[in-house]
Amino acid sequence: MKILGFDTSTEACAVGLYNGGQISSRTELTPRRHTECVLPWREELLAQSECSKHELDAIAVGIGPGAFTGVRLAVSLAQGMALGLSIPIVAISTLACIAQACQHDGPIAVLIDARMDECYIGFYQKRDGMVKSIAPEQLLAPENISLPFEGMWIGVGSGFASYAERLPATMLGQLKCIDSNALPDATALLQIAVREFKSGAAQAPELVQPRYLR
Repeated sequence: MKILGFDTSTEACAVGLYNGGQISSRTELTPRRHTECVLPWREELLAQSECSKHELDAIAVGIGPGAFTGVRLAVSLAQGMALGLSIPIVAISTLACIAQACQHDGPIAVLIDARMDECYIGFYQKRDGMVKSIAPEQLLAPENISLPFEGMWIGVGSGFASYAERLPATMLGQLKCIDSNALPDATALLQIAVREFKSGAAQAPELVQPRYLR
């Protein structure tokens, strides 16, 4: 199985290749430079792995939520590549990708700063190194966020830094650690993509839609 994946929905550009059990990836902060990075990085990873794009079984893409321009870019590029190669797309939530990159198992709350005094929120349970969504993703003002159940949670994402003083104390009191610098990671994206592809979740390119929430 060979899957190319990328996410450009935040200030990070993440590109990776799953090639028969091995993942090669590149994730860097590239504000406003995603367009000039994605395709060259794709070609570098394919060349390094001695893999032709015509050998790919699917394209995995982070569909948001995130920055509108970045989400549109990622989905458009994925659709163009997949249509040109006649292969399907595995659509991955950007919030799930951030949760998957977390090094701890357990319940994970992902908050991304959505600007306009709001956050994109996702809640996940991670067991045996893989995440699963446990509640619908939402767009909320920080004051209105609450955890789905009590426990010791892990908090990740830029929302914890942007709205630290506006998040409910009852929520913050249940967080055993916070990583406000967490961003989508290409390795995490591909870990989810492989699971989803094996489960039959790949879609025809024209069916894939950006997830804006707003």
